[in-house]
Amino acid sequence: MKAVTRRLLTLTLLACAGSLTLSGLAGAHGDVTPQPVDTGNLKKLGPDWLDVNPYRGNPEAIRIGHSAFAQNCARCHGIDAISGGIAPDLRKLPEGEEGDAILQGRFRFGSIRNGVTYMPPFEGILSQEAAWAIRSWLDTVHQE
Repeated sequence: MKAVTRRLLTLTLLACAGSLTLSGLAGAHGDVTPQPVDTGNLKKLGPDWLDVNPYRGNPEAIRIGHSAFAQNCARCHGIDAISGGIAPDLRKLPEGEEGDAILQGRFRFGSIRNGVTYMPPFEGILSQEAAWAIRSWLDTVHQE
């Protein structure tokens, strides 16, 4: 086989492998098996969702939230919330109630556009306590 033909074949195979890898990543987005979050040390919040994070600044919630994020969110939003571009960089969520509302909406209902799931809903899968613990940790890594 001539060198030019061999190079062309190699480049074609690499391109095909790359497209399979990229399509696999796109297909995997949102396809996360939720991991349980132990919120037993946090005050129970009840069935009605709160509008404001009740755990803001709580060291135990922050610890739990960091672990919960690593197990349930980092695959798409990046290790320590440093996004690699697949999903939004959650370090840039607005502070305070505005960011609380955004997180709550996405956590509960997910993000679906034109029939494509960009983020699955987690309501009923992870607890409100887990959501607010994650938000508490995200507050500690916030960036403008």
